[in-house]
Amino acid sequence: MAGSPPATGLQPAQLAIVINDDEPNSVAIGEYYRQARDIPARNVVHVNIPGKPHKLTADQFRHLRNVIDLQLPAGIQAVLMVWTAPYAVECNSITSAYTLGFDPGLCEKPCEPSKPSPYFNAASSRPRNDFGIRLSMLLPTESVEDAKALIMRGKASGFRVQPGTAYYLVTSEAARNSRSVYFPRSMVLPQQQLTIRTLRADSIADVKDVMIYQTGKAWVEQLDTLQFLPGALADHLTSVGGDLLGTAQMSSLRWLEAGATASYGSVSEPCNYWQKFPHPTVLLKHYLGGATAIEAYWRSVAWPAQGLFIGEPLAAPYRPH
Repeated sequence: MAGSPPATGLQPAQLAIVINDDEPNSVAIGEYYRQARDIPARNVVHVNIPGKPHKLTADQFRHLRNVIDLQLPAGIQAVLMVWTAPYAVECNSITSAYTLGFDPGLCEKPCEPSKPSPYFNAASSRPRNDFGIRLSMLLPTESVEDAKALIMRGKASGFRVQPGTAYYLVTSEAARNSRSVYFPRSMVLPQQQLTIRTLRADSIADVKDVMIYQTGKAWVEQLDTLQFLPGALADHLTSVGGDLLGTAQMSSLRWLEAGATASYGSVSEPCNYWQKFPHPTVLLKHYLGGATAIEAYWRSVAWPAQGLFIGEPLAAPYRPH
């Protein structure tokens, strides 16, 4: 892919882990992740969020952000929050509120354009230095076993490139196809051992080589028939996939449970602006260029205020060894 960014990316020493001491799963998974990724102990931040609220008020979030930031050592470029909930700050996602600041105006008109991200399609591997922001991602904790498997998939992605396929689906749900004009054409990329398949279909089934899966559906079927490769990215353009514990539409958690390593979804009705969802070719360019999952996903969303980034942030299957 032409124009790929520099291969250097986020390092474990630049990532902080935020553990919720009020949630035993967060404590266990946070320490497991720290050891698995060899993250310095000084990078671990402790907070107290009782009750697992799905949303925080702006005031509650402001306090939480201050508690986090006061504990961060120098050089931190990204933050991993180890919990499932809270995942929203009023109508904003907690990851965008942390990285870009809470946008209260969006809650009055959630279907309007939101503030652009300075990190969209950027090549910088030091967002704090270059843009004054720290990237953020959520590592879900509903199951310790599932979280450990997710962490190991992310870690395994760095060992060797496996032959894989990127699937892009133009579905029968026309309103959710707004980004399909940016799907790459079907082709083979021999150097990355990646086949790109852009299809007109509502789902794929019984394939064992999924590296990327991007589609537009309220509910994605047949996930249990798929095998995702270590480091796989997968997301669906729909209104509230980022409402992780909601039931109105398919939660982005289903992607991780099916075997993906990172995903994305919006926590409030964004309307179908493509800018509010991962841009397919931008995501592909940066991931194939050696970026980590957190960097590639953040670089792919132009207006991320309502969008939640989840998964294992350091997965980087295409980083040169």
